[in-house]
Amino acid sequence: MSEPASISSGIAARYATAIFELSKESKSLPKLEANLTDLATALTDSADMNELISSPVVSRSEQGAAIAAIGKKMKLEAVLQNGLALMAEKRRLFVLPQLITQLRGMIAEDKGEVTADVTSAQKLTKAQSDKLAKTLKASVGKDVNINVTVDESLIGGLIVKVGSKMIDTSIRSKLASLQNAMKEVG
Repeated sequence: MSEPASISSGIAARYATAIFELSKESKSLPKLEANLTDLATALTDSADMNELISSPVVSRSEQGAAIAAIGKKMKLEAVLQNGLALMAEKRRLFVLPQLITQLRGMIAEDKGEVTADVTSAQKLTKAQSDKLAKTLKASVGKDVNINVTVDESLIGGLIVKVGSKMIDTSIRSKLASLQNAMKEVG
């Protein structure tokens, strides 16, 4: 891991731990989880929001005022709003994507769930997604939340990542291994 990435992860971990613990104490984890989904969507959909959290030109007070307005408009939990305000004050909003990821991981762990990142060649149907979740639950022993992305270059099959384990059943990888085997032969 590169040094700046590990520094960002460390900063995000400290804020995430504080926000998680306070939310757990006040029994507001379900609301926090919903807030994180909304915040992640806002980050994905809004170039302005990304500019706000990462621009060195935006002052602390402007960041603080903007993030407070966003928190109020999105009806974020007070604990999360306070955490974001403190991050703005300390010029740490640039770690917001890592904060969201770490908080989601902590909430999932608290609920006894694990997240599987699935890449498929085409969009999975609800039935396929449910069957995959059931199969992974039997393998992992925990409830599995599935994040699906589509990559048509796989041609067919799936790539499933659960924690540090990865299963690649894509046709692209099978063709690549066949191509390597043929290079070795001749």
